[in-house]
Amino acid sequence: MSLDTVDKLVVFLAKRDGIDKLVKTFQYVAKLACWHVEATRPDAAERFKKWEVASGLSRKAFRTGRSLTGFNALRRNPGATPVIRFLAVLANSGEMVYFFFDHFLWLSRIGTLDPKIAKKMSFISAFGESFGYVFFIIIECIFIRQRVDSLKRLKTNDEPKEEISGKVSEIQGDIVMRLMGISANIADLIIALAEIQPNPFCNNTVTLGISGLVSAWAGWYRNWPS
Repeated sequence: MSLDTVDKLVVFLAKRDGIDKLVKTFQYVAKLACWHVEATRPDAAERFKKWEVASGLSRKAFRTGRSLTGFNALRRNPGATPVIRFLAVLANSGEMVYFFFDHFLWLSRIGTLDPKIAKKMSFISAFGESFGYVFFIIIECIFIRQRVDSLKRLKTNDEPKEEISGKVSEIQGDIVMRLMGISANIADLIIALAEIQPNPFCNNTVTLGISGLVSAWAGWYRNWPS
């Protein structure tokens, strides 16, 4: 029996990344809503701000143990070539730093640890995050280039059209998924840079809100059951 939309939503939300992207959507919708009404309806803006903060803290709690993901990826599937393996080590190391120190950031913000360490933990976590995303983006670009080369070779292939058509669709689908990954990583990189080096562009509420939604919706696309 094929899955309908409700079935797919249930499967999507059963995934750790699925529920994270849903709550991330709440977080950045609330951020934009707060910005939109803060000048005219401060009471509503305060409620939206609380929603944003609660969503952010919920995501941090739900990501407990996520730092092991990068370690396991390197252990189980480090990459097919020396270049990819090297880039994967850099990318996953940055991500592991991000998630590890994010745990301490969460504990400091809820008051379990000294709230004074929150700023330092946030900086270290964001630095690791941005470092990792740069190399994840490079890896995805390498893979996309390989897929494009594969498409070019298929055009000169003598295989039956039906077989070629199936392979083309598969490669194109993979390229789209990787483009979604790049979009999410660039969006999250902007958010991380706002923490590391505050500047008018990255720290603009609209920039942060749109970046958060781009990342969340790219995650929806990549994790939605086929």
